[in-house]
Amino acid sequence: MKMNGAVLVAVAAAIGNLLQGWDNATIAGAVLYIKREFHLESEPTIEGLIVATSLVGATLITTCSGPISDWLGRRPLLIISSVLYFVSGLVMLWSPNVYVLLLARLLDGFGIGLAVTLVPVYISETAPPEIRGLLNTLPQFTGSGGMFLSYCMVFGMSLMEAPSWRVMLGVLFIPSIIYFLLTVFFLPESPRWLVSKGQMLEAKKVLQKLRGREDVSGHIIN
Repeated sequence: MKMNGAVLVAVAAAIGNLLQGWDNATIAGAVLYIKREFHLESEPTIEGLIVATSLVGATLITTCSGPISDWLGRRPLLIISSVLYFVSGLVMLWSPNVYVLLLARLLDGFGIGLAVTLVPVYISETAPPEIRGLLNTLPQFTGSGGMFLSYCMVFGMSLMEAPSWRVMLGVLFIPSIIYFLLTVFFLPESPRWLVSKGQMLEAKKVLQKLRGREDVSGHIIN
């Protein structure tokens, strides 16, 4: 049975979690240089906000991402997540002051919240039952991989004469472009969501691509 389509789709979707892991780890190193530039040694509250704002944004967006994804679909919200990653990365790369940085971190948190909420759901709804559990470990794996890559980058940059926290945080926009292109041009809509909206023919076409076979009548309900 050919399942390459479902596997590739799961891997592509899980890049959203890689970016989440990347961002969560990067701020741990970047905040040292942010504190130095903006003289936050006596402002622990601001320093804490810089770290925590993305988590606040992620928490806020997860409270409504479920109903919105049931209304609009899984794929559109994954696209929005990639756009939020991209925009926040550019703004962090530019950030002239703490307030702009906080705004960028909030937007980044919105992207994170959408990714960590919807990627596991999306993979569950596109993966065949036989390997659904296996593919649903991808978000955790890619998230950890993103953290590892980020720590390597921060360590490498810390050896430079003048490490730039803006580059550390802003470089996020580069992989987010790849994620955007994948969500727009490669990821299909969830067949389960299509069935829930009565779009049976479209759901069948998506399943045929995902399963690599013509007869998917038994998969419509799985």
